[in-house]
Amino acid sequence: MAVKNIAGVEVKVTEDGYLEDMTQWSKEIAKEIAKEIGIELTDKHFEVLNYLREKTIAKEALTIRSVGKSGIVDIKQLYALFPKGPLKFSSKIAGIPKPTSCI
Repeated sequence: MAVKNIAGVEVKVTEDGYLEDMTQWSKEIAKEIAKEIGIELTDKHFEVLNYLREKTIAKEALTIRSVGKSGIVDIKQLYALFPKGPLKFSSKIAGIPKPTSCI
């Protein structure tokens, strides 16, 4: 576990860069993490991020398929929003733990 300054806030992160504490997340932190990955967030991104956070709080398992069936985006749109690792990068930006299905 390391401490990192993201958007002016000291946060604890895992060795993979995921937030240790979901409650430290903010839109500003999300924007800065996304910027590091090379993604500029839109309202649609935030809809997905909020969905992921809600499902994580409800202790529901996250998969690309479940996000694709959310009614927010389909799988193709999810890949377009978060290329090169849709669930991995969307989870990181959402401030939630790395999904067990991600390598």
